[in-house]
Amino acid sequence: MKKFLLLILLATTSLFAQRIPESIETKKIGTRSFTVVTPPSYESNPEKNYPTLVLLDGEYLLDPFEGILKYGSYWDDLPEMIIIAIDQNNGETRFKDSEFDEAGFPSGSGANFFEFIGVELLPYVEKKYRTLPFRMISGHDTTAGFLNFYLYKDNPIFNAYISLAPEMAPEMEKRIADRLTKITKPIFYYQATGEGDLKEINEKAAELDANIKAIPNATFKYQNDAFKGASHYSLVAKAVPNAIYFIFDGYQPISMVEFQDKILKLEAGYTDYLIAKYDELEKRFGLKLKPRLSDFKAIEAAILKNKAYNELQTLGEYADKHYPKTILGTYHQALYFEKTGNFKKAVKTYQRAFTLESIRELTKDYMLNRAEALKGKEDKPSEEEPTEVPAETPTEEPTEKKE
Repeated sequence: MKKFLLLILLATTSLFAQRIPESIETKKIGTRSFTVVTPPSYESNPEKNYPTLVLLDGEYLLDPFEGILKYGSYWDDLPEMIIIAIDQNNGETRFKDSEFDEAGFPSGSGANFFEFIGVELLPYVEKKYRTLPFRMISGHDTTAGFLNFYLYKDNPIFNAYISLAPEMAPEMEKRIADRLTKITKPIFYYQATGEGDLKEINEKAAELDANIKAIPNATFKYQNDAFKGASHYSLVAKAVPNAIYFIFDGYQPISMVEFQDKILKLEAGYTDYLIAKYDELEKRFGLKLKPRLSDFKAIEAAILKNKAYNELQTLGEYADKHYPKTILGTYHQALYFEKTGNFKKAVKTYQRAFTLESIRELTKDYMLNRAEALKGKEDKPSEEEPTEVPAETPTEEPTEKKE
């Protein structure tokens, strides 16, 4: 009985994110503790690597960040990631970690903590856990100001910065804007303030916002949120989802808005749109995602609505690349022949599904029934308008529901 309960425990824990207490003995700042949170799929998907999110003030920022990431990944709106939450709220630790000199640069214990993250913490985590090169960092007030120091480097170690009600070092509101004009790697920068916060915090943040918005031909992505009615603490709950969704804009499945406002309005290149979407996710974040079936359905619906039937061939080739043993690619090829009036080839192609695996509603029976419905129909001359076949297809416009 005990062995049975242990197996049940091991099976269920792999379905949830794991919080792992960690500590390392550093060379300059002694023993430091932190928590590593691995996502639900970490144990069950050993070939998968994940972006990393470093949280300063990890004791109280971990819950809001972990919560929105759990919610977003459940709906496939956000990628799963590894969180590194650094403990800093023991006594004056967070203030010592953020120390800077009169000129506005890390000094003393602040300089040591700055080096600890880049030289010791990140190498330790990336050696032990399966990470991607895409790194994010976030902090609140004192630690939000501190994280900006990483942008002072020519090749910053972080790709994305989430600054919540920052208490800035001298000249930081000017230096950050200046650095953003010079850094060549893609950068995401998010800043948030609350209307009810300290006047000094809001004034400095507003000045930085103005300086960043004045940059011509910006090569980075930037968003600033000033929340009305929010306090120094409540702005965190408002800002966290905005920040994460800002950084991972474009990760989400094709929505009805995207379908109507962007895809349907294209004159051509519907399959290219789909390919570019997933190529960009790999280029930007290192995420190697299998294109979602709902996105294939959205592109198919656009092709049919705009009668761009030739694109069904390239859509089928793309489907065969990512779902090679399934019916999906064969279905698109058969649909191309059907819509262009080449019924004999359509019948033969639909019948090929007998040796392939079903995928969602594309079953072997469905494909064979479509072949049967087309038997006896005469092929149409190429110059004539393709004949519409009354049999229903499983094509639908995109929905907001999870697959």
